[in-house]
Amino acid sequence: MGTLYVDRVGLELRPEKGALVVYEQGRRRRTAPLALLERVVIHSDLQLSSRLIEQLWSAGIGLLCLNPHRLERAAFFPGRPHQDARIRLAQYAVQPHLHPDSDAAFALLWGRNLVRAKIQAQRRVLRQILALRAASQSSQALVWALRQLDEGGASMPVSVDSLQSLRGHEGAAARSYFSGLSSAFAPALGFLGRNRRPPRDPVNACLSLGYTLLHADAVRAAWRAGLDPLLGFYHAPAYGRESLACDLVEPLRPRLDFLVWQIFRREDLRSESFSRESDGCFLGKAGRRVFYEAFERAAPPWRRWLRALCFQISAALLRQAPVLPGRWEGEWEHEP
Repeated sequence: MGTLYVDRVGLELRPEKGALVVYEQGRRRRTAPLALLERVVIHSDLQLSSRLIEQLWSAGIGLLCLNPHRLERAAFFPGRPHQDARIRLAQYAVQPHLHPDSDAAFALLWGRNLVRAKIQAQRRVLRQILALRAASQSSQALVWALRQLDEGGASMPVSVDSLQSLRGHEGAAARSYFSGLSSAFAPALGFLGRNRRPPRDPVNACLSLGYTLLHADAVRAAWRAGLDPLLGFYHAPAYGRESLACDLVEPLRPRLDFLVWQIFRREDLRSESFSRESDGCFLGKAGRRVFYEAFERAAPPWRRWLRALCFQISAALLRQAPVLPGRWEGEWEHEP
């Protein structure tokens, strides 16, 4: 099961004999064994008992509450954390924003790995779209974007010697990538590039929801590995932002983009799946069900990669913990 989505008003969730039970107007509707759950996602107004929250916490089950209107995170707790404080101490010690002279190499190595993996994923997505598009469809924009990404990816290892330069390189790659990606969607969808808060077209409505779910998974993976989600290496710390989670999801974003493209290509979501208001475009209840099901089919390898990478970072930091500050000099052992 993994994830339980609750998207209906007037429900009550109760813990009963090692299970989470869904009630509606006093009647038992569904049972989910806690041993099979990793997270609960709530997108409705319902009743939760403190006893249930305690059992979710004890079982290490995350609880994500989405804003009912905008589908943004309203509240979140990722479950029981890792208990070894040395990991966080070592993570603090290698913060480039605290020790710019001694730890710039660590952050640059991390950033290069991250951006390289993201650009590789972007190239893979555009190639997959090219292979799946009908011969009658124009592919000029996709081919151009791929050429730009190929040229930029080849020059990155030798030309990037600072985080600022690396961020500029990532931004240029993103512009090329989205110029190609936007051409792959039907013009009627109005997708011209990334926009949010609120999203202004159906594609961005799905991207925003998917990125929110991915970010929550990244926070949870970092939390359970003993890392502080607020302290990233590539994304600088900022008030209210889980910068390490922002780091972690970057290589996964293109995979989510491809999932959204597939959903619209199959016409699983149509214009009637969305409501358009003066302040944006929003995915309706029936459409959310379709999206959640598609996301859960695609997400297991992404979550495994997040867990593996976070525990790899923790292990590397622990090896350095007795002698602070230290650096993690390893390469990633897994790709999303």
